[in-house]
This record gives sequence, C-alpha cells and structure tokens, in this order.
Amino acid sequence: MNQEEFKRTLKRLSHEIIEKYIDDLDNLAIIGIRTRGEFLAKRIHKHIIDFKKIDIPFGVLDVTFYRDDLRTNLGSPQVKSSEIMFPIENKKIILIDDVLYTGRTIRAAMDEIFSFGRPSSIGLCVLSDRGHRELPIRPDFVGKNFPTSRSEYIYVHIDEVDKEDAILLINYKKEK
Repeated sequence: MNQEEFKRTLKRLSHEIIEKYIDDLDNLAIIGIRTRGEFLAKRIHKHIIDFKKIDIPFGVLDVTFYRDDLRTNLGSPQVKSSEIMFPIENKKIILIDDVLYTGRTIRAAMDEIFSFGRPSSIGLCVLSDRGHRELPIRPDFVGKNFPTSRSEYIYVHIDEVDKEDAILLINYKKEK
C-alpha cells in the first residue's frame, strides 16, 4: 500500500466508524495501541472530528504489561504509560491498531481497558489483517486484508515514526 492508498484507507475507515455510530457519536471514544496504532488512531480521530465537528475523547494504550508473552517474546521492551484521561464507563470504545495477527495484542488491550472501567462496547479497527488468529477476535473495521503465510510478515510504516506511510509485505524464508 503506497502513501495515497494509505491516506484514502484511513479516511474510509473514519467514515465507516461514523456510519456505524452515527446515532451515538456522543458516547464514542477512540483509543490507539502504541506505537503505530497510536498514530493511526490520531489520524482517524482527526478525520472524524473534522468531518462531524464533534469532540470525541482520545486515548492511548501501552499493552506491554498485559501481554501473555512478556517474559518470552519481547526482550527488553520500551514501556510507556497508557493515557486514558476520560471516564470509559458506558463509552463505545474503538480500539485501533496497525496489524491484526494472532489477536493476542488485542486481548491484552481489552484487559487493560477493563482495568480503567467498563465500556458499553469495544470495537476494533485495524489497518491490516494478516490472518492466523489464535484467539477468537475479529475486527469491525479493516483497511486491507493481506492473507499471509507464516513466513510472511506485514510491516506498517507510519510517517511519524518511519518517515513514510506504507504497508510492506516481507517474506522470511527459513534456512534449512
């Protein structure tokens, strides 16, 4: 996905969220998962505000301590605090991340959200869904489906972090 497709996709996702929640935008809140989900969420949040002229709460989650692979998979993670500066009780939360793969990051994010309170619902928006779920989690809004093999990986580049907007598919062949 190149830069123009990337921008169009984020606008489309923003409009899909508006369409689904049009009758209850006052109870909507956007939460991005660090790192790249945070920046995607900021852009989607801005699109919604610009289009509907309504203030919607925004937050960021760092799910590091809620992950089930913290000890085995992450090495020495850089941990930042979560920033949820609004009450989430009875809010309709839209959780935003860059790539949906096994579902474990989303499970961790939901666990953390519930540590802040009890929203009325949680929806999931992802820029890319690559399949291979290990948990029964599915997105409500998908930028693009990329069916992958186990040796292929999706990398989302974000201008704020990587100096470009792009989705890259990389194939890592295992040496025998």
